[in-house]
Amino acid sequence: MCLAIPSKIVEIYEDGTALVDTLGVKRKISLELMPEPVNVGDYVLIHVGFAIQKLDEEEALKSLELFEEIIEEMEKEGELYEEH
Repeated sequence: MCLAIPSKIVEIYEDGTALVDTLGVKRKISLELMPEPVNVGDYVLIHVGFAIQKLDEEEALKSLELFEEIIEEMEKEGELYEEH
């Protein structure tokens, strides 16, 4: 099973890669498997470093809100710990 968090495209590079923001974490991913064109500001799902699906912005924002609620609840219950 794969749990994919919507990621927002921040920059697109000529080599077929892009910089995405996933809940504040930025990383470079490949666009090679995308079945349709994407633009800066679009939301995508990523699997093993490849964008695989473009999401509707409203759907992506709802998903991100749910992920943030889950993280907040886990932090309250002490299930998430920061490493120092």
